[in-house]
Amino acid sequence: MRTLIPALGFVLTAFLAAPPARAEMIAPADAKAHVGQTVTVEAAVSDVHTGRSGVTFIDIGGRYPDNAFTAVIFAGDLAKFPNAGALDGKTVAISGPVQLYQGRPEIILKSPDQFHAK
Repeated sequence: MRTLIPALGFVLTAFLAAPPARAEMIAPADAKAHVGQTVTVEAAVSDVHTGRSGVTFIDIGGRYPDNAFTAVIFAGDLAKFPNAGALDGKTVAISGPVQLYQGRPEIILKSPDQFHAK
């Protein structure tokens, strides 16, 4: 039994340290078909705007209300994304679980590892 515990600890440590599986890469227009799934949306940013509540919206695939997809950064997380306002026209990769808000697909950005500007 004593030899099993260190071996189990090694296996558990290796499992926890393993990098996460890569998310499927999809187009912004396909995001609605992937609700509940973790994916990566890669495309050029059409517009970045911040609402009165401090929420920042990164529109992809057109400008609101005609955009195909939105990445959302809540005010409390905005400091983690210091260059969010300068993304217009840049290609980005946004990863995370797709959800619907008022029937429109979005990913909530909470961590910088969900976001990559190219």
